[in-house]
Amino acid sequence: MEMKDMELGALQERFADVVWANEPVSSGELVKICEKEFSWKKPTTYTVLRKLCEKGLLQNEDGVVTSLIDRDEFYSAKSEQIIEDSYEGSLPAFIAAFTSRKKLSKKEVDEIQKMIDGFKKQGR
Repeated sequence: MEMKDMELGALQERFADVVWANEPVSSGELVKICEKEFSWKKPTTYTVLRKLCEKGLLQNEDGVVTSLIDRDEFYSAKSEQIIEDSYEGSLPAFIAAFTSRKKLSKKEVDEIQKMIDGFKKQGR
C-alpha cells in the first residue's frame, strides 16, 4: 500500500494510536476511550473509525476493532515518505537538517554509529 494512501490528519493519527494501544478493542469501549481522551461524541468516533477502515488501516469486524497495519510499519512508512517528499529521498540531507536544530546526545550518536556499523557488516 502506498503511504500517500495512508496520509492521516493529526486527530486520525491520535485515534489510530489509541487503537494500537488497546487492540483488540470493542467499538463500544473505543467510544468510551475517545470520549475521555478527546471529548468526542459517539458519532465522531464512528466517523473517524469508518474513515480509517476505508483507508485500510483499521478493521471493525463484529464490533471488534483491530489494525491491519501495525504501528511500527505505519510510522516507518511515514518517515520514509517525509524523507522522500522533503529531502528528495536523501537520508543524509534529512539527518543534517534534523541535527542542525536538535543536538544529538552521545548515547544517540553511539546508537546511530552501531546501526551504521551493522549495515557495513551486512554489506548494505
